[in-house]
Order: sequence, then structure tokens, then C-alpha cells
Amino acid sequence: MYSLILLNGGVGTRIGANQPKQLLKLRGIPIIVYSLITADKIKDITQIVLNYPEGWRDEIEQVLKAYAISTPVTLVEAGTSRHTSVAKMISACENDDVIIHETARPLVAQEDFERLIASEFPNVALMTQIPFTVAPVAPGTSMITGSLNRARLRNVQLPQKFSKADLQSSHEKAAAQDLEYTEDATLVVDNGHEVHYIDGSDMNLKVTTPTDVRMAAFLLRPEEEIDE
Repeated sequence: MYSLILLNGGVGTRIGANQPKQLLKLRGIPIIVYSLITADKIKDITQIVLNYPEGWRDEIEQVLKAYAISTPVTLVEAGTSRHTSVAKMISACENDDVIIHETARPLVAQEDFERLIASEFPNVALMTQIPFTVAPVAPGTSMITGSLNRARLRNVQLPQKFSKADLQSSHEKAAAQDLEYTEDATLVVDNGHEVHYIDGSDMNLKVTTPTDVRMAAFLLRPEEEIDE
């Protein structure tokens, strides 16, 4: 059984909304709801640990009630960063294995979770190939400093699954060194644990900017509408 760490602590600064972006509506439904409903269908997820921005707990509780999420939900106030939020949420997880996802990826499919759970490996991340060229640079001088082989690079996505023990010990080591990470697969690898990857989907985009909101709304349209 799995506990789902569902990151939901953002305040939508880059979108420019007057509320957390996860409460913005896509096709009439708050962004947060899409991930909750998908996770609620998965029998192996027996607990959802959901964080919330400071001052927005009541609104999040109203969403949970309005959409009748049946999986037990544990609410945790967000930390000062994504990294610290995950660290706080680990201790609230009741199961020995965890999945990490974020409400900012509302197009996640049930199959994405199920393929992670079915993997024989305890630590697994969804990743996609990078379809464009990337290069290392020195921002201070605006100089290109070399080249990278994109065949050996992947775009990191969520969800990811981990042994709770591996994830927790990795966060403890990072805290002892005063280090923060922007996601957890590389954190766990850097702290001595194997992490495998499986192919993700380019549909599973992250909603960060106003353009992303419009793209997600388009992709959520029924196929018959798109064909028209």
C-alpha cells in the first residue's frame, strides 16, 4: 500500500492569480481536483497527504468535501519551499512506500500511477525524452560552455515512487548539509540509492504559466470537440 504525497502548496506567483493556482478552474473544475480524483481511483493508494498554502486550509477542505474524495486525506501546512514541504509530509505518511505527485500536473493519468506501482523497483520516476537541444552556459558571461548529449538526459516528471525509508534518510542527509533539491529522484540518487525511470507522457504537463493553463484546458477537451 502507498501513501500519496500530493504537493499543493504553491501560491501561483507566476500565473499572477489572486489565489493559489491549484484553485483556478479548468473546464469548470479546480485544478487540484483532477489529481485528487485520479488518485482516488487507485486501490493501492490508501492515504493522501496533501499540503496547502498558509491561510488556505478552509478552501482546500471545502474542495475535498465538494468532490467527495473517499481516500483518507491528511492535511499538512506547506513548508517554505517544495523541498521542505516534502520533508514535512514524509512524517505524516502511514505506509512504507510513498508516491509523490503535484496538483500542478492535472493531466496525470491513472495508468501513470499504476505503471509506477507495477514496477519491480522500489524507487522509480516518470521521465520523458528531451526533444530539443540543450547546452550548459555561464549566465554571468552569456557564454556557452560546452555541449550535452540529450540521449543521456531526461525531462523529470511526476509522479515518482519511493521507499519511505530511502526518501526520509535522503531528506535527513540533505538537511544536515543544508541542501535543497527541486525534485526527489535526484535527491535520492545523490544520497546513495538506486532510482530507475520509466517513460512518461508529454500530456503530463506542469501548469506554471498562463499559457500552461490554456494548454491544459485545451488538452482536457473531449476528443470529439478537438476534432471539430
